[in-house]
Amino acid sequence: MILEMKVPSPGESIKEVEIATWLVKNGDYVEKDQAIAEVDSDKATLELPAEASGIITLKAEEGDAVAVGAVVCLIDTSAAKPSGDAPKVEVKVEAPKVEEKKVEAPKAAPAPEKTYATQAPSPAARKILDEKNIQPSDIVGTGKGGRITKEDAMNAVPSMGTPTGGNRGSERTKLSMLRRKVAERLVSAKNETAMLTTFNEVDMTAIYDLRAEFKDAFKEKHGLGLGFMSFFTKAVTRALQLYPDVNSMIDGQEKISYDFCDISVAVSGPKGLMVPVMRNAETLSFRGVEAEIKRLAIRARDGQITVDEMTGGTFTISNGGVFGSMLSTPIINPPQSGILGMHNVVERPIVRNGQIVIAPVMYVALSYDHRIIDGRESVGFLVAVKEALENPVEHLMGGNAKKALEL
Repeated sequence: MILEMKVPSPGESIKEVEIATWLVKNGDYVEKDQAIAEVDSDKATLELPAEASGIITLKAEEGDAVAVGAVVCLIDTSAAKPSGDAPKVEVKVEAPKVEEKKVEAPKAAPAPEKTYATQAPSPAARKILDEKNIQPSDIVGTGKGGRITKEDAMNAVPSMGTPTGGNRGSERTKLSMLRRKVAERLVSAKNETAMLTTFNEVDMTAIYDLRAEFKDAFKEKHGLGLGFMSFFTKAVTRALQLYPDVNSMIDGQEKISYDFCDISVAVSGPKGLMVPVMRNAETLSFRGVEAEIKRLAIRARDGQITVDEMTGGTFTISNGGVFGSMLSTPIINPPQSGILGMHNVVERPIVRNGQIVIAPVMYVALSYDHRIIDGRESVGFLVAVKEALENPVEHLMGGNAKKALEL
């Protein structure tokens, strides 16, 4: 029996996928549920499992765009599984020998020789060439007998150091469907929103002190690291509740506001940027945030993120600091209206209680859609994030750090 394997639908809005990589070859025997291909949609990279065991015949090439529901391969389910014990017999077929006639190529005519300077340049020309750091042998003289004149020297242009001897290869590869969609959305965000960015700085001393005091106990009890993301997520959900316009988006001529905070977290996956969503992040504890971020990051790294896990989101947090970024203007993740950019923590001089002290400082950036968020809301939101991070025990932990960390 020949089974036709069709492209399953990865999600309601996805009409086609692209064959990123075949994990098997034409004529291979495959087992049921074995991953036979990686397919790219405009939202994620997914594995395609074999629907039955048998000999496979591929019906699409790598890089082909295939409509959802189209046949991508055939599986002969009646074929027996190869034992692998039968000796392989190689049959060599020699092609008939053809006597070759040697034909001598016509000799190329010698190239005309350039006339270079045969006499030393004039003293005036020599002085100009020395000032330009040009060797007389690098120019063609126009004077009598190839002599370099003053005019030749004045018109001479120093060599720009054309590279020789090094590799100068290039390679052209097709962008994956996911990368093309990311590019399309980024350009769309720049062109279709009134995007502005506001900045602030955060003294991270209080968070550093809390992590130093409780990270070992947190790790021992929960099996999770106590990172920055839980503090930032809690600070963001608090600020979104204080400034709900930042947790809204435009749909045509209407504004949609949400009473929940679905936080998209930008993570780097093997196929590019992934933005999985933490649902109802406002209800999560510090332990809950750290556990969910770890789960989503592992799934993104292993290429197991589903479309549903990346759909939606009312606000995005992007952490460029893990790559060493000092400051950036993050691009809005449409149709959302705001994105918070985190950056690296660097010891900087700041003024505290009238004294100059050295403190771990992070620059933060909020990019927002000015069509729906005014300056008061955007600045107020970022200030609310700053005050929560600089005094987390009061604003994020209800005055009791051990209780908030469930220790």
